[in-house]
Amino acid sequence: MEAYIVEHPEFLHSLVPLPSDDLAPPLIKDMLQAGRTATVGPMAAVAGVIAEYVGKELLRMGCGQVMVENGGDLFLHRTTECRVAIYAGESPLSNKVGLRLSPREMPLGICTSSGTVGHSLSFGRADSVTVISQSTPLADAVATRLGNEVREQGEARDFGIKKVLETGLAIEGVLGVVVICDKLMGAAGQVELIKIEK
Repeated sequence: MEAYIVEHPEFLHSLVPLPSDDLAPPLIKDMLQAGRTATVGPMAAVAGVIAEYVGKELLRMGCGQVMVENGGDLFLHRTTECRVAIYAGESPLSNKVGLRLSPREMPLGICTSSGTVGHSLSFGRADSVTVISQSTPLADAVATRLGNEVREQGEARDFGIKKVLETGLAIEGVLGVVVICDKLMGAAGQVELIKIEK
């Protein structure tokens, strides 16, 4: 990736999709594709693509159960049901809700973006936007895009959560979306929410 960026510096900084590159390595092609599908720059998929490539290599090496976490972005391949808590910073819902995931759905990418947590660039106000997809790079890129779109909506202060959920589910390859913003939460698609017991 570093060598590719030296030759294509726009890959590192672009906030908009870049065209495909038939000569790029597969990892770069996957990031470019995820960025185009989500309508964001390719680096929005960087954590997700690394998690997926590491996870798939572990599976290729014979590991039967794999979970690779990379800064809030997960590649998951388990043979048993599992639960994933959603960290949403200072929201009162943080680590109190999560997802139940069935092994028959895997492998899965579960990626979270935030406008209030972490160092990643976000233009939105979400404490967390979690996206589920069978493509981890796509889940990462879409979480970034949707996170940018969660904003205050006048007096209602609903942050546009309903519209963000609809937008996410309209993107091909997205299975489910969960948005948390302060005390508000919305979920859509193939999402089974659970209460996290401490």
